[in-house]
Amino acid sequence: MKKYLLALVLLQLSMQIWAGTVTVSSVDDLQKAIDRSAPGDVIILKNGAYRTSADIRIAQQGTQQRPITIRAESTGGAEISGSGGINLVSPAAYIVVSGFKFTHAASKARSGAGTRFCRWTHNIFETPGKGEYLTIAGSDHEIDYNTFQNKTEMGRILAIRGEGKQIAEGLHIHHNYFYNFPDQGGANGAETFQFGLSGFSLSTSNSIVEYNLFEKCHGENELISVKASGVTLRYNTIRDCPAQFTLRHGNKCVVYGNYFFNTPGIRIFGDDHVIFSNYFENCALAITVGNGGGEVADGAQLTEHDRPDRVLIAFNTMVNNKKNIEQPGRKNGLGATVITIADNIIQGGDVAASIAGPYTSPQWKGNLIFKTKGPGDMPESGFRKLDPKLVKGADGIWRLDKNSPAIGAGGEGYPVPAVDMDGQSRSGKWDTGADQYSTVKATAHALKATEVGALAK
Repeated sequence: MKKYLLALVLLQLSMQIWAGTVTVSSVDDLQKAIDRSAPGDVIILKNGAYRTSADIRIAQQGTQQRPITIRAESTGGAEISGSGGINLVSPAAYIVVSGFKFTHAASKARSGAGTRFCRWTHNIFETPGKGEYLTIAGSDHEIDYNTFQNKTEMGRILAIRGEGKQIAEGLHIHHNYFYNFPDQGGANGAETFQFGLSGFSLSTSNSIVEYNLFEKCHGENELISVKASGVTLRYNTIRDCPAQFTLRHGNKCVVYGNYFFNTPGIRIFGDDHVIFSNYFENCALAITVGNGGGEVADGAQLTEHDRPDRVLIAFNTMVNNKKNIEQPGRKNGLGATVITIADNIIQGGDVAASIAGPYTSPQWKGNLIFKTKGPGDMPESGFRKLDPKLVKGADGIWRLDKNSPAIGAGGEGYPVPAVDMDGQSRSGKWDTGADQYSTVKATAHALKATEVGALAK
């Protein structure tokens, strides 16, 4: 037993020597500490203002159990300005960058191709100049609890890239706060969050984007622009943003449990997406089914507006939007094919649906409409005109009353996660709309600024 205890003590001592904590107070010392760091090390930059003339370069490798942590002494307390930034380069892995305020030049914060399993957390980004706040090209990274604020020039706030034709894979992007990106005059290239580019659009990311809050972000006409396949976007809140959430290129994305307030809603191009259990209130437009400009599966360029095919739009709730479901016109447009619009609640606003382009083999079923200006182009077989008995909760969200005719009125067996907008489970015949009537505690809700970003607990 004594030998065992002695061995344990020696092991602990060796681990303390191996995994050191070092505090530095200059950019030069920070770079030196990074260059000699080993798995488990913690490098702390003392609070203060620091100016760079070159990138702080990180190529070290931690491990899953013993990452290398590079952090500010306190969140937001160490500010890095100047012409350089933080550049994670291959083969960097298991690096944590935490607590900094970045006011250096734009396009200087990056996880490059070939980096893996790194994390950006609890940082504040406010980098001046044209370009991106943060670019992620490596895979398996986590970007969480960061504040991206007050961008005033062209470029994206968060840009996801990849290598060759493959988009970055396995990303987890959550609890970030995107705030205040004014209109850049209508020019293209000012998305708040761009996930991919046209050349990546047919590659699958298998990434999750969840619990992020977007407020007062405009930039250009696209707020979130997804140009990749296989991305799940759930439980995000978009409030007072005059730009659209757009599935611009790519296929098989899953969009659910998101809250939209006072925005132009969501626009859809590409194939085999599922859009369900989302909540839209006071939006200029809730859901736009794109009118295709080309068909990528038949050889059209990846830059085309790919015709939407086989898209499921179901179990969404739309309340008091100026427009509800729309497909706009397009000269020589290909329209959309096999679009299922089912079991949605549409209350208030203009007509329930307005379809201007070719709309081949649609499926309309089980929708409830109330106090709209009529069904519009929704066929009679696809809806019931009925009061869904929505009641406004203490949080301002409209949900089902216990006596609502929407309860148990939806379909079942859809190949989507069996959850509603509050994260509550659905079973049997689902309730129509985004809310499943339940007394079980909600696990998701419309987010507030205090719940996300660098200063959230």
